[in-house]
Amino acid sequence: MFLDKYEKQILENNNTIFGIIYRNYESKRREVELFKIAKACRKNGKKLFVSNDVNLAVKIKAEGIYIPAFNKNKRYYNLENKNLIILGSAHNQIEIKKKIEQNCSVIFLSPLFYIKKKNKFLGMHKFNYLTHANKIKIFALGGITQNNVNKLNLINISGFGGISLFKKKTGL
Repeated sequence: MFLDKYEKQILENNNTIFGIIYRNYESKRREVELFKIAKACRKNGKKLFVSNDVNLAVKIKAEGIYIPAFNKNKRYYNLENKNLIILGSAHNQIEIKKKIEQNCSVIFLSPLFYIKKKNKFLGMHKFNYLTHANKIKIFALGGITQNNVNKLNLINISGFGGISLFKKKTGL
């Protein structure tokens, strides 16, 4: 589940969420929000990943970091020494290769299905091709709704992530 602020309903009442990726880059209260989220995650047994900030992830004792698709420059090595898991996101084969170079152990590939803010989406066939062509755990992301969540059984994924699907389940 991707979050950009503390949302009590999601953090405390939704048992289907395995982990939280905090990806708010703009907030002046980023660190305060993140400490609240970290506390709720520990209390409820959810893993927490901080987007694009290794130092902040270490400071709040997160399970790892999340490297968004737009981060193409940095390489992340030796984070195992800090006990951090590296997640990343990609939209195509070039970005998947970059995330592998950045030492990601899981990649969120998106968008799988149509979403309003983008004209392009991968679709199930191209998504499956990309997952089979790469030897890394791939999670589906993008356009997953209550109406198409059952289609996830038809593709080669290790898991899936979402924003609106989980917010709708909790009434937000």
